[in-house]
Amino acid sequence: MAIGAIIAGLILLLWSADKFVDGAAAAAKHWGMPTLLIGMVIIGFGTSAPELAVSAIAAMEGNSGLALGNGYGSNITNIALIVGLTAIIAPITVHSQIIRKELPLLVGLTLIAGYQLIDGELSHTDGWVLLAVFAAVMGWFIFQGLRNKDDSVEAGLKESALAHPMPLRNAVFWLIVGLVLLVVSSRMLVWGAVYVAQSLGVSDLVIGLTVVAVGTSLPELASALAAVRKNEHDLILGNILGSGIFNTLAVVGLAATISPLQVDPEVLYRDWSLMLALTVGLLLMGFGFAGRSRIISRVDGGILTLVYVSYTGYLLTTMIPTNS
Repeated sequence: MAIGAIIAGLILLLWSADKFVDGAAAAAKHWGMPTLLIGMVIIGFGTSAPELAVSAIAAMEGNSGLALGNGYGSNITNIALIVGLTAIIAPITVHSQIIRKELPLLVGLTLIAGYQLIDGELSHTDGWVLLAVFAAVMGWFIFQGLRNKDDSVEAGLKESALAHPMPLRNAVFWLIVGLVLLVVSSRMLVWGAVYVAQSLGVSDLVIGLTVVAVGTSLPELASALAAVRKNEHDLILGNILGSGIFNTLAVVGLAATISPLQVDPEVLYRDWSLMLALTVGLLLMGFGFAGRSRIISRVDGGILTLVYVSYTGYLLTTMIPTNS
């Protein structure tokens, strides 16, 4: 029954997130919101809505390990698995702006997050600090976007929601229904994940880092594969980096403001350290030094994927007790 709740919760979570984004984008268009801001705020939020909903519900129910594991695990999954698999399919060209701004920013935000983990707890104050930094970062992105409008942002939006916007009544309906189902499906997923974790004798942190993180990262995977087909390489990394900022600041920050999160030592030296190493590694892969092009090659993709498989294998083999 718990496994069924996880599967059904994930399916409903992803479907409701998709409907929520469609409704929000169409409603914003009807209300005169600029296309650029729809792309940066609503669509960016939409791909991270599953992580946000799951971590918030987990925090409400006192499952701090699941809330934290989902946020950090999604970042690890996005960079190591999704970027890795995508690069294996087709090498990813790295835009200079991503090297100069977005990736260094994500490295800096990851360092801020790591500093907060040192005392073994993410307090209400830590959560509000993360949300304040998130608001500042989003404000800066919006300011930069309005000052330097780029039509490429529109390519990342859902064509159906913009080219043929649904009627306002339908848009508001799906906006509300999508949000309600996000909450319901998140509760199903959290209950199933915690029950399975307890049955296997593992922490909810491990479940959050593996099963839940992969499940809630499926929108990013779908977006990356769609971008590969359209040869829109900037959208691949842009979506992953945007999701990383949401996860590091908004997802973890919101969970901590709801309920203080207890941080096990391994979160800092194992999970956060890997998240930082992957972010720095992505920066170095795309830097183009030593005569190499600014691309994430198939070899790089293979390395990232291997890191993810090794990390997940380590979690499963060391954290799941075996019956002798």
